[in-house]
Amino acid sequence: MINNHSYYSFKYGALSVEQVLQELEHGGYATAVLTDINNTAASLEFVRQAAEFDLDPVVGVDIRNGVTQQYVALAQNAEGFRELNEFVSAHLHSGEPFETEAPEFGHVYIIYPFQSKLRQLRDNEFMGVSPHNVKYLHFTEWNDNQNKLVMLHTATFRNKRDYNIHRLMRAIHNNTLLSKLSKEKQADESDAYLSREELMRIYKSYPKLIINTQRMLDNCSLEFEFKSNKNKQVFSTSADADYELLKHEAHKGLQYRYGDVVSDEVLARLEKELKVIRELNFCAYFLINWDLVQYAISKGYYHVGRGSGANSLVAYLLQITNVDPVELDLYFERFINPYRTSPPDFDIDFSWTDRDDITRYLFDTYGWDKTVLLGTFITFNHKSAFREIGKVFGLPDEEIKRLQKNTNPKEADEYGKWVIKYSQYIIDFPSHSSIHSSGILIAEEPISSYCSTQLLPKGYPSTQFDMYIAEDVGLHKFDILSQRGLGKIKDALILIKQNHGVDIDINNTKLFMEDPRVKQMLKKGQAIGCFYIESPAMRMLLTKLKAEDYKRLVAASSIIRPGVAQSGMMREYIERFQDEGRRLRARKALPELYNILTETYGVMVYQEDVIKVAHYFADLSLDESDVLRRGMSWKFRQRNEFWKIRNKFFDNCKRKGYAHAVIQDIWRQIESFANYAFAKGHSASYAVESFQALYLKAYYPLEYMVATLNNGGGFYSQQLYLHEAIMNGAAVEVPCVNSSEWQNTLHDKTIYLGFYLLRDAEHAICQNLITERKANGAYTSLRDFVNRCPVGLESLISLIRVGAFRFSGKGKKELLWDAHLLLGHNKKTKSERTLFQAEVQEFELPQLWAHNLEDAFDEMELLGLSVRTPFELVEGEFTSSLRAHHLPQLIGKHVRIVAYLIHCKPNKTNKGKMMFFGTWIDLDGHWVDTVHFPPAAQTHPFRGPGCYTIEGLVAEEYGFVSIEVTAMERLKSYTLDGDSVRLKPIAS
Repeated sequence: MINNHSYYSFKYGALSVEQVLQELEHGGYATAVLTDINNTAASLEFVRQAAEFDLDPVVGVDIRNGVTQQYVALAQNAEGFRELNEFVSAHLHSGEPFETEAPEFGHVYIIYPFQSKLRQLRDNEFMGVSPHNVKYLHFTEWNDNQNKLVMLHTATFRNKRDYNIHRLMRAIHNNTLLSKLSKEKQADESDAYLSREELMRIYKSYPKLIINTQRMLDNCSLEFEFKSNKNKQVFSTSADADYELLKHEAHKGLQYRYGDVVSDEVLARLEKELKVIRELNFCAYFLINWDLVQYAISKGYYHVGRGSGANSLVAYLLQITNVDPVELDLYFERFINPYRTSPPDFDIDFSWTDRDDITRYLFDTYGWDKTVLLGTFITFNHKSAFREIGKVFGLPDEEIKRLQKNTNPKEADEYGKWVIKYSQYIIDFPSHSSIHSSGILIAEEPISSYCSTQLLPKGYPSTQFDMYIAEDVGLHKFDILSQRGLGKIKDALILIKQNHGVDIDINNTKLFMEDPRVKQMLKKGQAIGCFYIESPAMRMLLTKLKAEDYKRLVAASSIIRPGVAQSGMMREYIERFQDEGRRLRARKALPELYNILTETYGVMVYQEDVIKVAHYFADLSLDESDVLRRGMSWKFRQRNEFWKIRNKFFDNCKRKGYAHAVIQDIWRQIESFANYAFAKGHSASYAVESFQALYLKAYYPLEYMVATLNNGGGFYSQQLYLHEAIMNGAAVEVPCVNSSEWQNTLHDKTIYLGFYLLRDAEHAICQNLITERKANGAYTSLRDFVNRCPVGLESLISLIRVGAFRFSGKGKKELLWDAHLLLGHNKKTKSERTLFQAEVQEFELPQLWAHNLEDAFDEMELLGLSVRTPFELVEGEFTSSLRAHHLPQLIGKHVRIVAYLIHCKPNKTNKGKMMFFGTWIDLDGHWVDTVHFPPAAQTHPFRGPGCYTIEGLVAEEYGFVSIEVTAMERLKSYTLDGDSVRLKPIAS
């Protein structure tokens, strides 16, 4: 069979690549063909897996417009595969439909669907006869011209169930009910996989077709060497020149990083790394990363280099990372070892404003034919499978949600049973191809040697396969990411230079790490706005670890990760850190493990720890240990080699005499966190950025908080970052047409909020008013503004309501009256400069009713925040004047406190009941933390944002103080419906 589909014929096929091969093997075929529709996403994966079935692979593409087949194309060899990829890519990029006639190929066979009339065919072109057409062949002109005929049976499904899946997928694709899916938009039920015996029986009357087909397949051979490095091999002129350049730049970096005195330890490690990098032919990979970082530095872009590559001294010297692996004793073998065939991971973060330019630089420098963004597959998960299957059966949303939660078919009606049954079949099916979050491939050969590509909205091509196939092929990604944390640092440095004339070398991280003010802030968790360490959970962890130094922050950055925390190892690490007796007991119980992990008190914290334990504790080789670490990803866990190494882990530990319970517990720890934990160098890179942010906040808090707001904030809402700025001495003004810019600005210690915060603000209008103001001076009145700026009535009303014309001395209602008078029914004014401005009649208005909460409500409606404290809006008197700073003196006491809700985190207990962790600010603006155990969570639930009275027991654990809540009530706020009231001052 020469036209077989897998489920990579998106929303059409019903079989995985492995199932296709199984079906062909069981069918008695010696050659396996895969021709997915309009893509080669799974072609090389098909070739790789075919070897496991002892089948000769042939790959191609079923070229279609919609479901209408134009022809089937088969690659004769690697050159034909490249031709085919280039052809498919060109059409996918342009969006043009495929022609009915194939172009002229050099190494591709073309098989057209059967037509009764004779037609001219090139040497590489054939007419395909389907089983349906066999009975008509004798009556056509082709009966006497069988030398250009081949068997063409399309195989998409195996059985009735697969056919039903196909029909459901077609309905999903066409966004229609299954009952309304037309025959023209789905395959024929006869497009099933047939055994070789069945196929031969169908075509037995036409042996020439069988011979032609076999001869065609015999002439197709795609040999491919998997795993060998396909990345760009040479950066400069030769491998030797690359090594000399790498060595030169690394030695040049010694002076920058270590000064005039370089230790023997550093020099020895450098020589060791350079030797291994050269032996494994990774010089070009390092130099490409160095090159893109040098470009970024030349453009003033800030970056953070992380990933396992951060374990490398060479990377540190080349300024790819800011992590000193010698200082942190980073595990060299996690970064690279002689058994490793793939280069180390470098995840390089740039500001979200700079990443696109870095991407374009790589494409322009290394060639658009050899550079490509890495693709990925969006697969159906539990929710999406049920949602999409439910929709094509016509079920309402509520019924679909009910089935998602309760998958018991016994409790469902007839349609519900079908939804449950077929949703479970399509879970993990690829829905469509997409783009990897950060991966870029730079290959030695053109990308068309490996797959076809599709064009993204930003104009970059992306592969049709994912990172797992890419790694098997031997293409290893460069990870270019963006994050707003670097945008904060970049913008803060610019503001500091503007306001204070100070240039800060942000890469001088050792200065930041030893700064006493920074250490104190870190220890107290005073890190609002600082990258990775501002969340309530991180603040709690930093407090319990008394983290004031670099190494403890590095550890905290990893153990806060989901796998470590959920496995119980985070708590164990905290308790061993705090309790020397617990450390001694752990060492005594299992000295072999403790001695491997002395730095982390016998607890696995980093990804390297998995490799260390597997290598030293279970006697696995380094490459086997790395397979074990990678195998914690569900995708790699499908591989046979993972299970072989898992079994070897248990066998080796048993042979060494460890108790079965001990082995199981260590395996549980590995399994629970290896796929979530960071490499130590990765954690260290995050810690470096955290220290950079802390330093800027410690000495230039207002500049840093303005930069934080302008880069979208972080974990918390914009309101909290504004509150933090006020706590650090800022005055805050709502947008003003005479003082504000598009973004927030800082004038001395006053923050003027930017127009971007204004709901439905049009950038063009705001930019125009700023440009006009800078060119011709401040606006003197509303009328002056309307005369000089084209603005619609709705936009003008928003500006008035937010207070942007308060400089005029008029109230909002009076200004709104003027706005309607000036603009009338015009949608937008057209500003015209004339020698004389016509006078507009002014009216004397009576005193208009006003409520002193109007400004606060307008701010919240239009800006999403208020410059006022939320406590001013509470109705009635406060029932407590207790503050957060009183709580450490009240441990074990029952208290009542008034606080404003910032964040609540739900969590399930071991018994499945809901509890919550609350984060609040008190009347002075300082943190209050609460724990809501299930009984209190049920009887006194959260009732949305606002101020609450909280009652409970003050508890303390390792220096972290919280309130275990017993009762809680949301306080009533003033509304505009009541009488105008004077806002009460807060009691001191």
